Amino acid sequence: MLTVQSLSTRTSPVKRGIWILENILGTTPPDPPPDVPELEASANDGRELTMREAMERHRANPTCAACHRLMDPLGLALENFDAVGRWRETDGSGAPLDVSGALPDGTPFTGVAALRQALLANPEPFLRTLTEKLLTYALGRGLEHTDAPAVRRIVREAASGEHRFSALVLGIVKSVPFRQRRSAGAAPETVD
Repeated sequence: MLTVQSLSTRTSPVKRGIWILENILGTTPPDPPPDVPELEASANDGRELTMREAMERHRANPTCAACHRLMDPLGLALENFDAVGRWRETDGSGAPLDVSGALPDGTPFTGVAALRQALLANPEPFLRTLTEKLLTYALGRGLEHTDAPAVRRIVREAASGEHRFSALVLGIVKSVPFRQRRSAGAAPETVD
């Protein structure tokens, strides 16, 4: 994930942050506007900007700020991993990395270990996202609004089952959408 969500010569906190938003927290940010400028590489005095400084300048644009305030802190937490996934303490210019940030709900963290702990402290978003992805696969179709009650029930039952993966799978195969799978184009079934 770290290498795929990087560019060839540098990390991409934006790509990494989007991956966490979409695949762990279940939030898809809107597409960027077509005229997004490149990140500034240097300050007015010629000094090379750190990735955090470049991202902060980018967030100064009000058009970009709303989405980047959600994704950038998540991606910056992974900056200890370079573009190929090697651990590092400093960026390419030798500046120490600042890997602090906050989840979209405001929960603060510093570094990847603290990000992990912050995510584990509230497992429901991940459990919901994983349930939606697994149910999509199990049904062989995208989820519809009529599937939402089943997703909520599966998440609730998995939570009462200590968040075990087996409880999640059992909830999926016992769900109404799975038991009453239909072909594409058929009328939706009612969901309990």
